[in-house]
Amino acid sequence: MSPRPTAPPGLPAPGRCLVMGVVNVTPDSFSDGGAWFDSKRAIEQGVRLAEEGADIVDVGGESTRPGAQRVSADEELRRVGPVVRELARQGVVVSVDTMRAEVAAFAVEAGARMVNDVSGGLTDSAMARLVAKSGVAYVLMHWRGHSHDMYRRAVYADVTAEVRDELRQRMASMIDEGVAPEQIVLDPGLGFAKSPERGHNWELLAHLDEFLGLGRPLLVAASRKRFIGRLLTDPYGEQRPFTDCDDATVAISALAAERGAWCVRVHDVRPNADAVRVALAWGSGGAALTDGRADPIGRGAS
Repeated sequence: MSPRPTAPPGLPAPGRCLVMGVVNVTPDSFSDGGAWFDSKRAIEQGVRLAEEGADIVDVGGESTRPGAQRVSADEELRRVGPVVRELARQGVVVSVDTMRAEVAAFAVEAGARMVNDVSGGLTDSAMARLVAKSGVAYVLMHWRGHSHDMYRRAVYADVTAEVRDELRQRMASMIDEGVAPEQIVLDPGLGFAKSPERGHNWELLAHLDEFLGLGRPLLVAASRKRFIGRLLTDPYGEQRPFTDCDDATVAISALAAERGAWCVRVHDVRPNADAVRVALAWGSGGAALTDGRADPIGRGAS
């Protein structure tokens, strides 16, 4: 098993790959849009994911599915605010999935311990200052543009080298603006400006070591994305529906964990929580066994 960089401050550090559960407080997310749009149901889902083994629960109020249009900051805050606040109050380790510094600031004040920014700080120039000032962990994802036109930007001569180099450049820019290196988690941005038809996502997964070489923890977010459905196309040419890709996601989680990923972001937590534990036992030859699943809610921080 490849060594993992040190976890960012304020987040769980159980000695294995973490599992991040997803709560989309939106009516139009690609895999579960509308399921948790009601705040009460979203909170219940977040608690359920934590109980099933999620080390972190990622709460988002703006869909980034292909073709999605942006919502206003006020609407995004209306969606995520009460969910982040109540989950944090109940002891859940919360991440907020947002490209807006205004939303991130509110969420951090409400108890979020991490900001998951799919734009890598490119959408909002105030994001770096907010992250630097707050000191929270920050996921910097590879990004080339908003969802409505991201596939047009999926042009690479060498996808692994270019994504790696663009992440390195963005990380250097964030550090220049005051973000501490130890706050940063890197995400190669599977599905974002990556072509399923050209195999970009699989090439990135096959070369995770290239990203670990950047010296920061690595988040792998493959769950239910279109490149998996395309792989599982049936004999009649029909791609596998998003929600029928969970078994394949479990396989990716196990492989990514064994390759040194710091965290996997998933929709179906329980089997992926099993997968990362299998990877730990396999990679250590049984020398790094741990009992149970996640720590009880409220006791997951390092």
